[in-house]
Amino acid sequence: MTALLVVAGALVGAPLRLLADRVAVARRGHGSVLGTLVVNVVGSAALGVLLGLRGVPPAVVALVGTGFCGTLTTFSTFGYDIVRLVEKGVVGRALAYLSVSLVLGLGTAAAGYGLAGLL
Repeated sequence: MTALLVVAGALVGAPLRLLADRVAVARRGHGSVLGTLVVNVVGSAALGVLLGLRGVPPAVVALVGTGFCGTLTTFSTFGYDIVRLVEKGVVGRALAYLSVSLVLGLGTAAAGYGLAGLL
């Protein structure tokens, strides 16, 4: 049953991730990291809220946390983006992207967790 919940969440998260990437490329051009940044920050915030709520059933954590957030966010593309930027010689941009991603991702996860704890 848990595996089916993860798959159900993934059926929503994965297409949204693809859509975010396509929108970013359409607006900012090929090689844009904005889509990856947005999905990682949104997914971090959603997971923070989910885990900060008290008494969330394990089935909901599997559906939303593992399935939806797990496929919405992408560490592999984040890593690839950084390597690609370094290879292109824009090391400063790569470091900025790395820093912004970590600060915003961890910050929104912590904020979501904290805000959910107030509910």
